[in-house]
Amino acid sequence: MKIQTPYLLFLGEGDQAKTSSGVSFWRRDVCAGQLRLPGCSVDLGLPDMSIQEAAAQGVKTFLIGVAPHGGKMPAHWVNLILEALAAGLDVASGLHTRIAAIPEVIAAAAQHKRQVFDVRHPQQEFAVGSGAPRSGKRLLTVGTDCEVGKMFTSLALEREMKQRGMNADFRATGQTGIFIAGSGVSVDAVVSDFVSGATEFLSPANTDDHWDLIEGQGCLQHPAYAGVTLGLVHGSQAHALVLCHKAKRTTLLGYDNFKIVPFDECVAMYEEAARVTNPHAKCIGMSINTSHLQEAEAQDYLIKMEQMVGLPCVDPVRTGVVRLVDALQ
Repeated sequence: MKIQTPYLLFLGEGDQAKTSSGVSFWRRDVCAGQLRLPGCSVDLGLPDMSIQEAAAQGVKTFLIGVAPHGGKMPAHWVNLILEALAAGLDVASGLHTRIAAIPEVIAAAAQHKRQVFDVRHPQQEFAVGSGAPRSGKRLLTVGTDCEVGKMFTSLALEREMKQRGMNADFRATGQTGIFIAGSGVSVDAVVSDFVSGATEFLSPANTDDHWDLIEGQGCLQHPAYAGVTLGLVHGSQAHALVLCHKAKRTTLLGYDNFKIVPFDECVAMYEEAARVTNPHAKCIGMSINTSHLQEAEAQDYLIKMEQMVGLPCVDPVRTGVVRLVDALQ
């Protein structure tokens, strides 16, 4: 799916808008404004706009970047979607609810000749993975667990590489990443047999100097989400892996009876899996989220981790990813 920019970010009426926050952080240049309903305590520092004002300023897409409490979309949100379509905007949603399946939305999109994107739900079918070698280079971020910074690390690598004049593109595999990139495949919604094929589709053959930076999902050692991770590992045919971790986490998030696998074993498991489709795959370093640590403690943790694993260990925010890109070059 390819989503047009600029965006009007819809923040709803609650106290969090994780997806919109991520989009505004990484792609501020394509965020024209925000629409907040009464009671909304989130402020991304963007101009407040109505749908009509946004349309007048050339906004292309009304982006629903917030999840309603309880998971059910309020009826008045549907009215906003209809208003956006009537104003000439496309609508993109990261909700589990398929807004493109709502009868009134279907009718309005057809009437006004607009597109509706449910980014959690792929709009096409994919082939199974072929495993056939392809040109270009690819880096996949992998994790010791879920929610350890794989998307953030991929985007930080893209920014650093482009600043150096390198030929590199972020490839999104989750809903927030798709909004940031404007395109991608939400692989956790792809039927399991086709995840590796979807990843091949997402990162096709390219020039020898081109790097695809593929956003990782899940964790190879996770009892629930390893399936999508393995599909990404095989389909990416990654030349380089970056292992992501949240500092001092010792058990899997929400699965306290499962311990984080020792880091050297974790690297070995990812490299072994990746070498099924790329015999030269290698982990080049670790990206560690130390945001919950004080500065001195964070720096000490990074030093100790580097001594332990024998690879460059960085925090994308505190230290940047210069050393990881140096390792690629």
